[in-house]
Amino acid sequence: MAAKKGNGLLMVWAEVPDELEDEFNRWYNEEHLAERLSVPGVLSAARYEAVSSGPKHLAFYELESPAVLDTPEYRKRLDEPSEWSKRMTPSVIGTVYIRNVYRMIHPARLTDEIAESGMAPALQIGRMGIPGHAEEEWNRWYDSVYVPNFETVPGVIRGRRFSAVSGEPAYLTVYEFEHENASRSNEWAVQQNIDPRNADMRAAMLHAPGSPGIWKKTFELPG
Repeated sequence: MAAKKGNGLLMVWAEVPDELEDEFNRWYNEEHLAERLSVPGVLSAARYEAVSSGPKHLAFYELESPAVLDTPEYRKRLDEPSEWSKRMTPSVIGTVYIRNVYRMIHPARLTDEIAESGMAPALQIGRMGIPGHAEEEWNRWYDSVYVPNFETVPGVIRGRRFSAVSGEPAYLTVYEFEHENASRSNEWAVQQNIDPRNADMRAAMLHAPGSPGIWKKTFELPG
């Protein structure tokens, strides 16, 4: 089976003016996603809209590795945009525009189960930094305690963690959900404080504006 997930992510968040939103959505759905998916190493992609927090629009690309974005095939599409792309790219029209590239750090390896799984119906995403003096302990706790405990909650497919290759802050956590209400359950609330370290470790995080937030899938190309 062809891989649908790899060790890298490209994530683009945006807010666009109301009067441009319809065309922006048509451009993404009719041209842009297919163009990006034609690049070798771009394994899958989907668009999401914020359920809580924001920015509203999120384009989520699964990459074989972050190095895909340095290939001639990808650079050619950046350097030779269509006329529609020149007008509608979120770097031009976005009132908010965040483009970050990430490398997976948890789990430690890409299992077949992860690689063969499709784009989740919903995501909870945290973007955060951590003070240097706490970083090593915090990463151990996150990987061995926090993510595994939340993965026991009904509706949670899995959690993955990433470090930023480009963009800020330094860390990204992505929980894949079966539906957008998975983290609004009593079971999730129990796991938030089930370990005595959780409160202090959470307090040490330096969250980006809008983090954490929940996004629901709105568009994915068939196939």
